[in-house]
Order: sequence, then structure tokens, then C-alpha cells
Amino acid sequence: MSDHSSQVSKRIGLLVPSSNSTVEVEFYRALPSDVTLHVARCYLTKIEPASIARLIEDIDREAGYLASADVDVVVLGATAPSFLRGKGYDRELIARLSKASGKPATTTSTALLAALTALGLKKLALSTAFKSEVNDIAIKFLGDNGFEIVASSGLGMVDNLQVGRLGPQTAIDAVRAVDTCEAEAVVLACTNWQSMGVLQELEKELGKPVLSTSQVTLWHALKLAGYRHGLKGFGGLLAQAST
Repeated sequence: MSDHSSQVSKRIGLLVPSSNSTVEVEFYRALPSDVTLHVARCYLTKIEPASIARLIEDIDREAGYLASADVDVVVLGATAPSFLRGKGYDRELIARLSKASGKPATTTSTALLAALTALGLKKLALSTAFKSEVNDIAIKFLGDNGFEIVASSGLGMVDNLQVGRLGPQTAIDAVRAVDTCEAEAVVLACTNWQSMGVLQELEKELGKPVLSTSQVTLWHALKLAGYRHGLKGFGGLLAQAST
């Protein structure tokens, strides 16, 4: 964890799919020492609609457990589960999380929309770890929320544990392959895909924002928790102090 202060100022409560082996690691690497991470898991091994829907059944109970750690915000750090049922579904999940925990809440999909809006972006190139069925749901979700997907690709993966074993070079290759001149930014979608550590170099290479769903989730969690300092080394979005 990067250093900022010796005293804890904020606590983030993170809900993750049980087979996700990446998002916690990436959060820990980016977080300053005065922000702590507290994690609960909801069962998921396959990135497919039926399994994703099953994960959502557990979020109320686990959010309540996280609240007992006196976290400042509860975050559903999962991409596909928060856009599964289309526009507005992420807001339904936020309402459930807040009711169960009594805390401010967000989801990965909500965080992505907020980050894109904050950066003034509309035309996106999207690369995901998902198979086409889930990829199409993501594209529709973003389109219905006012964003245009000008190029897209997916790795076609279903086994979430295998996604977590992908190296960051796969994210670099995916960004280079999907980027177009028309795209104002590139988005990497899947919080289990190692990518936060390469966003800064990709932004320098392409000359445009490159966002990952783990990065935007952390950014939004810190914002809702009231943490105002920027975090260096993980792309332009996190480097900016929150307002």
C-alpha cells in the first residue's frame, strides 16, 4: 500500500465474486496506508447470466456483515453482476446495499458511468474478458446510459478463476487491438482482469484515457467515502483529487 498517513481515515467495504483473485490485490497496491479495505465474498465461478444472478442473492447479507466493520462505503466490485439486467439495475442494487448496510453504496457499473461522465467521455472502445452474450449486455447497458461503443472485443472467457490468472500483458494487447481513432477512451471491463498497473503507460502510449473497471470502482468508492487525495501511478482518473 502506498503511504499517506499513519492513521486510518477511511474504510472501504468491498463485495467481490468468490473466485475473484485480482481486485483486492489491485486495491491494496493503490490504497494509501490511511485507507483500509474490508472484503466479503459472494459465490460465483462462471461468468454467465445464471451464475451472475445467483451471486446477487447474497449481497444484502454480506453488505450487512461489512457494515459491522463500520466501513464508510459498501461497494459491489463486480462488473457483469451490476449491469446484468440493463439500465437502472445498478441503482436497484445500490438501494439494496444501502438498506442492508446503512452506508453509502456503489457498484462497478455505477462507478464506470460516473467516471465517464466526470471525464466528459462519450465514444468508447470496450474490451472485456467476457463471452459475446455477456459482452452484448455490457454494450447495451452503456448505450442505454448515453455512451457510444465505437469498437468492442471480448476474450470469450467463462471460468472466472482463469480470468484472474491472465497476466497484465493480455490487457495491454487488448487495449492496443481495440483502440480506434474515433474512440475518446478505452475501457477494460472485468474486475478480475489484471490491468490497473498498466493503465498509466497505456494512457501515455495512446494519448487518451484508459480505464479499468477496478480503477473506476476504487475511484468512486474513495469519492463516496469522502477521501479527497489523488493516487499516483494508476492512470489519470485516480491521480486526480476527488471533489
